[in-house]
Amino acid sequence: MDNCIFCKITAKQIPSKTIYEDDDVIAFHDINPAAPVHFLIVPKLHLATLADCGEKDVALLGKMSLLAPRLAQELGCGYQLDADGVKHGGFKTIFNTGPDGGQEVYHLHMHVIGGAHPWRVKFVQP
Repeated sequence: MDNCIFCKITAKQIPSKTIYEDDDVIAFHDINPAAPVHFLIVPKLHLATLADCGEKDVALLGKMSLLAPRLAQELGCGYQLDADGVKHGGFKTIFNTGPDGGQEVYHLHMHVIGGAHPWRVKFVQP
């Protein structure tokens, strides 16, 4: 898509703070983070919304879903149990879909947001 910012990022026409890339997806830090850890996982294939995905996209969506916890762990907000079995860490994964779902860029993307309860307060970048 000619005017899609995520297509331009995947094509390297616009720089990003990339944290992962392969033939199918790219992951990069959000330019307006809502938490200490906030990155996007974006397929290189242009799909407008999650609602536009079908059976042909199962492997891609699975890849994105499995990549999220791996990258979250690498960035310090993975989900884990301590020696006493107490749960720590964690993150949110979000697909905003359509105007009522808060989607602003119409290229499928998964937000991965982590840190200490990032959904409770707005993170202000220092």
